[in-house]
Amino acid sequence: MNSLFVAGIALFSFLFFYVVYGKYLEKLWEIDENRKTPAWVKTDGVDYLPAKHYLILFGHHFASIAGAGPILGPVIAVCLWGWGPAFLWIVLGSIFLGGVHDFSSLVLSVRNEGQTIGELTKRILGEKSKVLFSLFLWFSLSLVIAVFSAVTAKTFIEEPEIVLPTFFLIINAIIFGYLVYKKNLPFLLVTIFCLFLLFVFFLFGKEVPVVLKFKSGIKIWISILLIYSYVASVLPVNLLLQPRDYLSSFILFFGIFLGYLGLLTSHPKINAPFYISFRSETGFLWPIMFVIIACGAISGFHGLVSSGTTSKQIANERDIKKIGYGAMLTEGFLSILALLCVSAGLFWCSQNYELNYPDLMKKGDWIGTFARGYGQILKRLFNPEIGKLFAIIMINSFVLTTLDTATRISRYITEELFGEAFKIKFLKNRFIATLFVILFAGYLAFGNWQKIWPVFGASNQLVAGITLFICATYLIIKGKNSISVMIPTIIMFLTTITALTIQMKNFYIKKQFLLGNISLILIILSFFMINEGVRILFSLTEKRR
Repeated sequence: MNSLFVAGIALFSFLFFYVVYGKYLEKLWEIDENRKTPAWVKTDGVDYLPAKHYLILFGHHFASIAGAGPILGPVIAVCLWGWGPAFLWIVLGSIFLGGVHDFSSLVLSVRNEGQTIGELTKRILGEKSKVLFSLFLWFSLSLVIAVFSAVTAKTFIEEPEIVLPTFFLIINAIIFGYLVYKKNLPFLLVTIFCLFLLFVFFLFGKEVPVVLKFKSGIKIWISILLIYSYVASVLPVNLLLQPRDYLSSFILFFGIFLGYLGLLTSHPKINAPFYISFRSETGFLWPIMFVIIACGAISGFHGLVSSGTTSKQIANERDIKKIGYGAMLTEGFLSILALLCVSAGLFWCSQNYELNYPDLMKKGDWIGTFARGYGQILKRLFNPEIGKLFAIIMINSFVLTTLDTATRISRYITEELFGEAFKIKFLKNRFIATLFVILFAGYLAFGNWQKIWPVFGASNQLVAGITLFICATYLIIKGKNSISVMIPTIIMFLTTITALTIQMKNFYIKKQFLLGNISLILIILSFFMINEGVRILFSLTEKRR
């Protein structure tokens, strides 16, 4: 099948449902552009701060939720089960599950003083549920930080040309934040200037690769990335987080544009099979494929970003659909690009081992596999090696945003849970709380990080299921129709708990006790949450009779 035809189906679906279903969600949640948001009501200059323009916040939100997940998930899934099942899950999941989850969690937080999803759980389901869910979130976010720090470190080792551009982006973001927020220079002018600097840094990095000549090079890079995450997560949002994410979004938007322009000029046929088998060496198509694709269709991390940082910076409720629903559909479109890069840009069962998709995946270099496919898609525009390098920089720039956003949100949860609920006073300090998070995530990252990915996917989507359940409960309490939120809730509970159970069993068989125990803890906590939520709903039903 022609890859351009597949891309067209995805684009039409996303645009159509953004308009139609997005309008329905706005009506359901009663969006009011005259209602003041927490960014104005609780402005503190550190976490609560209205974005200068909704595009800046869209950039932060999209860069934070995108990361490597929507790219790596499809790259793995297509090789195991075929491009057809992955395509359907990405499109339908983004529209009816992921988009609903992101939109609903953002509205709920904005309507409740910009509180995190953990605090919202307390308000809706009670103190016990808040503590249980916060524990769940804390473990899940630790997996996120561990996985993405290790993924980026491995890429630095294999592609040293992208090290300087990745870290120059941080310097560039500080320059942007200083010029816009401190010097009040024109927003558009500063954007153009900083994008020019990004281009210069890209060329410079290509000529000056940074190579660590140590056996433990990957551990050194993991340590550096965790230190960066620590520093970035305790700084005011307008100093680094907002501008860095905004500038990073241009890299991703440009990357998406180039990718689809490459498809337009070359329109290669899809080489990978539409469907391979229901069963693979990794597990069954359902539920394992659904959690491996993770962020490409639905992600609990998105709800944490929505309620953790975005809700504290959104200046007007009219921007919620653009940022909440729109960013998720854009991420789905990015996942479709990743799917087409490996299924059409690479070969299947070819003698060309450097471009043979299954052979590349056997090496465990997921980012490199996507980058090679991306480079081939662009070969009519410029040298495939340049395309490959740009693809890796694109991924890594967003992994950094995921890292420090996840660390910042983990800090919030540590302060709320361990500092306040468990009365551990020194963990109410943001610097100590952040260190606590970094140390545990580092312990996981220094292990076999590739084994963590399926647990990350399942736990991440189980967070989405619980977040949807909280949103649905809120709608029921308000007397609203909750079916658009409750159906995705049930789907995600069934999928993720089944996946975690299968993975837990495999971990124990292979004597990987740490991952097995984390899976068990997540399953137990999820059942406690479901029990508490159902109890609240039954109680509510009895009162209304």
